[in-house]
Formats: sequence, structure tokens, C-alpha cells
Amino acid sequence: MAYDSLRNFVSDLERAGELRRVTAPVDIELEITEIADRLVKSGGPALLFESPTAPDGGRFDIPVLINAYASDKRINMALGIESLDAVADEVAELLEIKPPEGIIQKVKMLPKLARMASFSPKRGGSGPCQEIVETENIDLFSIPAIKCWPEDGGRYITLPHVHSRNARTGRRNVGMYRIQFFDERTAGMHMHLHHDGAQNFRDSTKAGARMEMAVALGGDPVYAYAASAPLPPGIDEMTLAGFLRRKSVPLVKCKTVDVEVPADSDIVIEGYLEPGVLREEGPFGDHTGWYSLADDYPVFHVTAITRRRDAIYPTTIVGKPPMEDYWLGGATGRIFLPLMKMQLPEIVDVHMPAEGVFHNMVIVSIRKAFPHHARKVMYALWGMGQMALAKCIVIVDEDVDVHNISEVGWKVLGSIDPKRDLVFVEGPVDALEHASPLPHVGSKVGVDGTRKWASEGFAREWPGEIVMSDEIRERVTRRWEEYGLGG
Repeated sequence: MAYDSLRNFVSDLERAGELRRVTAPVDIELEITEIADRLVKSGGPALLFESPTAPDGGRFDIPVLINAYASDKRINMALGIESLDAVADEVAELLEIKPPEGIIQKVKMLPKLARMASFSPKRGGSGPCQEIVETENIDLFSIPAIKCWPEDGGRYITLPHVHSRNARTGRRNVGMYRIQFFDERTAGMHMHLHHDGAQNFRDSTKAGARMEMAVALGGDPVYAYAASAPLPPGIDEMTLAGFLRRKSVPLVKCKTVDVEVPADSDIVIEGYLEPGVLREEGPFGDHTGWYSLADDYPVFHVTAITRRRDAIYPTTIVGKPPMEDYWLGGATGRIFLPLMKMQLPEIVDVHMPAEGVFHNMVIVSIRKAFPHHARKVMYALWGMGQMALAKCIVIVDEDVDVHNISEVGWKVLGSIDPKRDLVFVEGPVDALEHASPLPHVGSKVGVDGTRKWASEGFAREWPGEIVMSDEIRERVTRRWEEYGLGG
């Protein structure tokens, strides 16, 4: 289903018993984090802070929503789906568009292209996100952005969908980048080296032009998810959002910049990046569980703030896992698995455990068909989009449940000879990788945890796994109560 406002999503969460309202005053600096962190780690509900306060005691007139995606049920509600697996094949079909090789392929592609076009965003004249417009007395600090952790460089926007265009191609990009408030009119735009937004900024700098942007917050909760999704090149994030909500995203043009944003957004901050202008941003308590260090990033100059009259401010915190981003990342893993299988059909399943904070560990089960098949999959994944940043890729046989970390650990540790089965490579690493000797560059390891074959040089007999016979298991199950062991 499509939500026409974040407030409607909040109402649905409340009806489903998935939201708790906090009416008491709560400080936006650190207190919201401590409350949200305790509840996300104990399986608690989403939280709506109705009386957020500043450290000086001032009250904000905009409530704060957090942990809205932090459960399997809530992420499905946010995306408007019954289950992640149910929508995964449809998304893969929608996104897997290859250049046609002949007239027959072109004809066959027409329905797919028409279906994709039906979910393309639609531009309109106005929208609720512009019910209140401020272009003169701009004050970023009027927004209840939170300070997450004690050593953070300041208050941060953490759950935006940031809209911009590439100066060279004109193509729209929607990303999710943290934004640190510097003063009333400027902020730090934290776009990692490997992000499309960073490439847009480099292209704008080469052209000597300002990069106009809009930081949108709220609206249909699917927008924030789409902004975080690792889409193939050339696929519009708002088209993915339209597909998930089964309704095209309505867009409106910003008041002061040539950028379009979802009309039903709650808050929109308009502005631009000056070519080549950087300023120190950070530190920031990041999803790795450690602080990312201060570094130079583009400066976002604000030209307007617009919002709904009944706006809600959505936010999230990251830190020691599990956090809310675990469910967002898990959704991506399930939804994009079929697309990965299209490129590597031997893959059975993929899991990025919370402890690996996405880029540190990827566990992959495969249908092993030839010697060193595991290595082929490792190398292919390291050449595939954001998987290029994976620090540790573990390959297991198809009968291993990649979501059962205990089983993975037992099977892998019992199957590897470290000298033979560990593969080390060097290449790009995540910008948040703090253990590499240099920023953005480091080593990665592949672990072949599959059973070894004679054709792989294994001269010994591989042992059989201890398993009870089916006959005895069934007999004991039938007689369980007879043994006096209960139901």
C-alpha cells in the first residue's frame, strides 16, 4: 500500500501495537538515543517523542519518530508488503533490463519497459511538503535533529532521502547521507567516496557549477528505504519506491533550487554545494560500533526550509549492533537476492550478520559444481557493486543455513585448512573501515568453507557428518510422552 503521509504510517503502527508515544519531555541530545537503543535491543516498539526538547529546555513543535523500521513486521509495513521474499522476484524482474540483441528481444522487452514506466515518478504543481515555506529566517536548529552519541561533532540528520542530479548526465540520484548541522544555514554533507552523490559532486566541481540538492524527510516510509538501496546503474530510486508502493511517487519542484522531491515529504531542506568547497565534519558514532573520525566533506548551504503543518521528524541511530539499520539492510539482502542469483545462479542464499555491520562479513551458500567454485564466487562478488567493499566473504555448501551463525561457524571451522582455504586480495574498502592501513584501500579475505573434493587436491577421505537415522528419530518422536519427557 502507499502511504500519503508519515503520520498515516504512524497511525498504522499504533493500531498494530508497534508504536509507543512518549509524551514526557525528552532531550534531543543523547536522551532519545539512550531510550531508543535500549528498546531496539530488547525488541521494543517504534517510538514517537511528542515533546522533544533542546538542552536549554526549549520545546520543538515537531515530534520525533525513531525505530520505525526495527522489526520484521515494521519493515514489511513500511514497504507495504506481506513479506520480503514475496516481492523479491518482482523487483529482480523489474530491474534486470539488458540491452536487446535483436528485434525479437526488443519486442519481448516492451511489456517490461512499460511496466517500469508505469511506476515512474509523476511531477505535479504543489504538495503538502510546501504548506509552510521559510526562505528568510532560515534556522536548521528549528528541526529536532538529534545528537546521537557523546563524542559526536554535533546534531545530525540521519534518515533523509537526499535528492540531486548529475551535472554531466542530468540523471536523478536519491541517496541517504548523514548531515551535521554547522550553524543555522550550513551543514556537512557526508557522502562517501563510493556513493553516487559523491560522484555527482565531483562532476559538478569539474564543471565549476553548484550542485543543487534537497534533503527530504518523511513522507511515505518507502522513500528512505529506496534511498538506501544499492540499485544497478541507471535505475531511478523513485521508480523503485513507486513499484514497492504500487503507485507512482508524486514530485514537486523545490522553491529555490531546480530539484524535485516527493510532494508528501514532511520536511524539505533546499540548498546547494559549492564546487570543491569542503569542511571538517564529524566525528560520528557509526554503524560499525566505533566513532568514524572527523574528515573533510562538502558544505551544504541552505536556501529554504519547507514542511507540512503536521510534520513528523523521522530519525535513526547507529552504533553497536543490532540497530534499526540491521532491518533496513536485511530487507535489501532479501529483496536483491534474486538479482544477485541472476548474475550468479549457483548462489543459494546470502546473509550479512548484524555483527558484520554489512561490509565486514558476507556469508554465501552455493551449489558447488566444480573445483574451486567457491573462489569463482568470491571474485565475482568482489566485482559486483557495493559487494566490492566486503571485507570477509565466507562461502559454504548449499545445505548450510547461512542465517544460523552457530551452524556456519561449526561447518566452516571444521572444513578449512587455513593455508589452503583462505584467499587474500587487496582493493577498495568501505569509507568507514578503520582497521585498513590507508583510507579506502585495504585487504580482504575469502574463506572457502565448502567440503573439499579430490579434484581440488584433497587426498584424504572427507569424513561423514554425524546424523541419527530417520527411523530412530521418528520412533523416539512417537514415544516421547511414553518416555515421560513431556509433550
